[in-house]
Amino acid sequence: MPPEPLVAAAERAAYERDGIVCLRGRFSRDWLDFLAGAIDEAMAHPGPHAEEYTPKGGSGRFFGDLELFERLPKFRRFALESPAARIAGEVMGATRVNFFYDQLLVKEPGTAERTPWHQDQPYWAVSGYQVCSVWLTLDPVPEDVCVEYVCGSHLWPEYSPYHFADGTPYAGTGLPPLPDIEANRGKYRIARFALEPGDCLVFQAMIVHGAPGNRGTRRRRALSTRWAGDDARYCVRRGEVAIPTRDPGLAHGARLDSERFPAAWKA
Repeated sequence: MPPEPLVAAAERAAYERDGIVCLRGRFSRDWLDFLAGAIDEAMAHPGPHAEEYTPKGGSGRFFGDLELFERLPKFRRFALESPAARIAGEVMGATRVNFFYDQLLVKEPGTAERTPWHQDQPYWAVSGYQVCSVWLTLDPVPEDVCVEYVCGSHLWPEYSPYHFADGTPYAGTGLPPLPDIEANRGKYRIARFALEPGDCLVFQAMIVHGAPGNRGTRRRRALSTRWAGDDARYCVRRGEVAIPTRDPGLAHGARLDSERFPAAWKA
């Protein structure tokens, strides 16, 4: 008999409708403890793409790093052995899933810097609807510290990516600027969640989202793993692209199957 699904039909329906679904308690304490050790290692030895988003002299600390899978075995093990790939596949309704990349985001208590409103997929060299993120928290996250999502915006067209540091648009994309969500919050249905360790948010790569700072008293450690399903293809985009950070050697329109984007789950 096939294993019991990790994602209920109602949760999958919420994802299709809103572009975001909150899944409770999908990761065990063993995986959380394993990942906590991996994050300590990553923060002690930042990679070439690590960033400190909090300006010098600012309060708190907003640290980010990405493509940890490429250089730290613990993150590779998490990506390929944890429930994340299966969760992504079941939520998307995919028959197969490739790992795309991972991103660590840590906001220490007292951090003012927010993550600006944006879509993910315009930053990435991937096309297709079955592209998502699994955002896993290791810490309790009050609702007012959680990532926020504009429900239904996963069906919007693409808008220009831009540099978080100074707000300048990516060069040469030809895409229009994102509407000003923050100044018009009342026009949109915005979802956010109070989370406990082991809960995760699964969201479609086109949904508009952003996050407040961390004015609370607890850390907010989160790992976002990115996944690609049946219709995903490598996409040589016009203009500037953020991910992947190096050429994987794939042709435009090719399946992602490669050492860089390994197959991680099949139904």
